[in-house]
Amino acid sequence: MGWFRRLFHKGLTEKRLDAELRFHLELRVRDYVASGMSPEEARRHAHLAFGGLEQIKQDCREARIENHVEDLLRDFQYAWRSLAKDRRFALIAVFALALGIGATTVMFSVIYNVVFDPFPYRDFQRSIVFEMRDLTSTGDKDARDHYTIPEFLAIREQNHVFEDIVGNYQLDVLYADGKGTRRFLGGYTTTNGFDFLAVPPLLGRFFSPDEGKPGAPLVFMMNYRLWQTEFNGDPRILGKTFFLNGKPRTLVGIMPQRFNGYGSSLWFPLGLEPGADGTSFPVKDPNVIWALARLKKGVSLQAAAADLDAIMHRLSQANPGELYPQQFRVVTRTLLDFVVGDFKYTLYALLAAVFLLLLIACSNVGNLLLARATVREREIAVRASLGASRRRLIRQLLVESFVLAAAACFAGCLFAYFGLKGLVAIIPRGPIPEETVIGLNPVVLLFALAIAALTTLICGLAPALHAVRGNLHLRMTNGGKGAGGSVRHGKLRAGLVIAEVALSIVLLTGAGLLMRSFFTLTHVDLGFNPANMLYARVAPAADDRYDTAAKKQLFFEQVLQRVQALPGVITATVSLSVPPLSGAGSFITVPGKTHSERWESMVDLCSEGYFQTLGLRLLHGRLLSETDIDSARHVAVVNQAFARAYFGSENPLGQKIKFNVFDELPQTPHDAYFEIVGVVTDFRNRGLLEPPAHEAFLPSSISGFGHRVVLAKTAVNPSSLLASVQREIWTVDSNAAVASSGSVKDLLAEEAYTQPRFGLITISAFAGIGLALVLIGIFSVMAYTVALQTHEIGVRMALGAQHGNVLKMVLGRGLRLISAGILIGVLASLGLTRFLASQLSGVSATDPLTFFAVVTLFLAVGLLASLLPARRAAGIDPLVALRYE
Repeated sequence: MGWFRRLFHKGLTEKRLDAELRFHLELRVRDYVASGMSPEEARRHAHLAFGGLEQIKQDCREARIENHVEDLLRDFQYAWRSLAKDRRFALIAVFALALGIGATTVMFSVIYNVVFDPFPYRDFQRSIVFEMRDLTSTGDKDARDHYTIPEFLAIREQNHVFEDIVGNYQLDVLYADGKGTRRFLGGYTTTNGFDFLAVPPLLGRFFSPDEGKPGAPLVFMMNYRLWQTEFNGDPRILGKTFFLNGKPRTLVGIMPQRFNGYGSSLWFPLGLEPGADGTSFPVKDPNVIWALARLKKGVSLQAAAADLDAIMHRLSQANPGELYPQQFRVVTRTLLDFVVGDFKYTLYALLAAVFLLLLIACSNVGNLLLARATVREREIAVRASLGASRRRLIRQLLVESFVLAAAACFAGCLFAYFGLKGLVAIIPRGPIPEETVIGLNPVVLLFALAIAALTTLICGLAPALHAVRGNLHLRMTNGGKGAGGSVRHGKLRAGLVIAEVALSIVLLTGAGLLMRSFFTLTHVDLGFNPANMLYARVAPAADDRYDTAAKKQLFFEQVLQRVQALPGVITATVSLSVPPLSGAGSFITVPGKTHSERWESMVDLCSEGYFQTLGLRLLHGRLLSETDIDSARHVAVVNQAFARAYFGSENPLGQKIKFNVFDELPQTPHDAYFEIVGVVTDFRNRGLLEPPAHEAFLPSSISGFGHRVVLAKTAVNPSSLLASVQREIWTVDSNAAVASSGSVKDLLAEEAYTQPRFGLITISAFAGIGLALVLIGIFSVMAYTVALQTHEIGVRMALGAQHGNVLKMVLGRGLRLISAGILIGVLASLGLTRFLASQLSGVSATDPLTFFAVVTLFLAVGLLASLLPARRAAGIDPLVALRYE
């Protein structure tokens, strides 16, 4: 580090250098004198041999590191002074780069935290889930990722690929505290579930292996959010007893804030032995166990899938039935892929978008730097004539670029800090693991620094190389505006503008496609009107008062009577699900019909007002009547899709159907056939994008199994009635829990529109910023072109050119640049937008209307950006222009 000390003691270093050189000079003089020369001749020969003290000193200075550092510091000082003089240029360049760096840093932060560091769990990269897919059906909708306890035990005992495996299943937990009953999402988890994830509890302990055995004390654990919202973070509740689902349980542990394992608020220990807590199901061996496994080191997903596939096929051969498809295979997925799913493609698309935005910003700033270098040609020539090498000039110009990039990096990190808060606020939480913490961290900040270094090279290298090309000394005779290099530099500036336009076309096309897709999604014909429709999921108390279908029917009849009597309610009904996002299904049997494949249908249990509430139109027969409901008659109303698929041109009225799932459910008629009495119009019942599925509507009174949903069509805003509806439900039974409630329209916005809206908002923001940067780029290149050609324009006007001719000439040049960029951008978009296909619904990735709208917008924006410089050129006074240098 001697060079570092010498850097700050330059005077002393120079004195030592001078003394050392003079010492060697005097030695040489003495040698010459000793050889017989006179002192004067000896000194002259010594100076000739040395070649001059000052030249040697300069060679020594150039060999020292501290002198290179000092030169670099001088370059920084000069760059700072130079940019400070041209504040408008510096501010525009820093702002443009800061937008690009900030947006890129924000998206990288999201990608890094979501894809590379989403979970606090041990070895989550090796944690996998697996599902059984029916090979005879298209898509993944028939995949099964829940298993029976015997299946889970067989997988745990027979596999050769897992270090450990955890079983879990979710259920509604009703909590009564004397003030009312509330519903929480709970889960039974095998006792090794928390050791598997290896996140220590905040308070208390994990489950012990003995607590999963028959006869063990009833205990539970709680997550951080529930602890805070329901119990105000009171640590004294640890060890207390709570009544959950009608049973007393002791709280033994509270998990930390970032833990959200198994997606529940409460956890119970799951015993796998007969008679253990959590193994008493109303249905024999239901497939409710969701499994999470950790692979052994070195085992691939494909090897694990093959091992599990062999196990499941052995089970299917030993236990043939509807549980196993005729042809299936087991597919493994990482835990991250299971949680994030297709949303990662949205994030990748946004990351690509911000890189395009960064390139646009770099092209813009590079254009400004090139124009500035063009104006500074005489200055560069003067410096070259004073001895500056091309390498030295390039370094100076690159240092100026680096100063801009460093300032932009600082401003970009500020933009990223605040922009990240806004982006996190609109990120849909469903596809993002709740454990994920998105924020600026050392890795992200290092990425921002790397981006700053990259922008320095992209923005500064090309202008620096072009600035020092050619004969620098000849430029001393050129005008101050750099006219001599205007043609050469004009081509590069034009190329940069074309690149900006092309990149921005890709961005805007992507945004336009997402906009069209979102419009299509939000204007899907549902078959009913979700506006002014209220829903409330109701769970009756878990006790003996509702242990039969008749008792549960009486409860909901009383609830419906009270809800229908509320001011503002037009009609109300009870159903199993909330259309169009969910529904139950069953395999069916139609007497007299032979078929090789299994027939299935969606099933809804509803009251007589269901069809009027949704506004479904009767096509044939009749609807469910009050008598059908009261007497629990075995009748059914089906939709058009059902009648068309299973009866074709036959008359479906009077036909009998058996719903096989009822044979496995308690409080439900077994081996029962239902007569079709009516056919209604189709409506979306399996999501917004899927066509209407086959569905049958049965009297809600035939079964007491499961919870119900109260649907109400209102004449006022549904949100204003939520408190009244909940009050009426608690009037009937204060121990009933309202699991969730709201308007169907808001539910659609939350469940179906949130993720597409996020992609639309973010990529549209990036596209808007890119368009603004292109506007600046076109304006700047046209303005500099006009400034450089002021003399030429004056000559043209002096020779008779009219204002319109000059205006047309400048606008034509701008239009040629824009057209070239549009052509390249459209071709690039046709190749790149296909990667957005998975994010689009109801619109093609090559939608011609979107491309036409984007091209039209760019032509308008480009001509607008060219108009002001064109009008300035047309207004030039020929006499002034002829004297212009």
